[in-house]
Amino acid sequence: MTLELLSSQKSFGGWHNRYRHHSTTLNCDMLFAMYLPPQAEEGTRLPVLYWLSGLTCTDENFMQKAGAQRLAAELGLVLVAPDTSPRGEGVPGDPDGAWDFGLGAGFYLNATQEPWVQHYRMHDYVVHELPALIEARFPVSDRRGVSGHSMGGHGALVCALRNPGRYRSLSAFAPIVNPSACPWGEKAFSRYLGEDRETWKDWDACALLAGARERLPILVDQGDADGFLADQLKPEALQAAAMAAGHPLTLRLQSGYDHSYYFIASFIDDHLRHHAQALSL
Repeated sequence: MTLELLSSQKSFGGWHNRYRHHSTTLNCDMLFAMYLPPQAEEGTRLPVLYWLSGLTCTDENFMQKAGAQRLAAELGLVLVAPDTSPRGEGVPGDPDGAWDFGLGAGFYLNATQEPWVQHYRMHDYVVHELPALIEARFPVSDRRGVSGHSMGGHGALVCALRNPGRYRSLSAFAPIVNPSACPWGEKAFSRYLGEDRETWKDWDACALLAGARERLPILVDQGDADGFLADQLKPEALQAAAMAAGHPLTLRLQSGYDHSYYFIASFIDDHLRHHAQALSL
């Protein structure tokens, strides 16, 4: 598989690189960003934190705005940020041109409905194809963590809950925890998955917690000044589901913080340390 290096910048002794490759899962070219800390040059196979971004984002948002490289360099943690959806010629977007579906809004699921099924299989891409590529080409191990923001927080929760043993650590910022019962999720699920709400449960963190076969501790931060809190995010639903299932969850409501990357940058160090502990760093 051809892997094209698009750019490379030195950061905290390591390297932030952007790559392009052809995804057979998504039937299109994809971009992803990777931060390789200085320890990568020593030949040690390092653990990886996969970061899944939110609606309208690309591979660039987290790497440019979260300020994660400094501590990742100290910890020896590789950071990988894929794009949030398939893109390119022939990839369908929202027929109405809206920002909350289609391009930039893949929802980290495997679509089953036309025309989305041909490209929108972001779950299989981020869980299987991308890690296989990275573990074959770079000095990384199979010690994986996953985190994300908003739609990407939903993605992190679902990827870990659907794939026990695949990840060693899990966290999220302001995740969409119950997409079956919020406007963003209902719009996306009805188009990607069809109108049968029973099939939606396979992609809903609150539903998945009930049958989770692994008790991977979850760290969630949520700002109480987030404009999407009441209608879209509903962290209390995740808390109730975790309590009912006996699943370990640390849910922190942060006073005065909104949905922005200022919020993420304020607490990213806590999340990196949470992952580092589980990844034995």
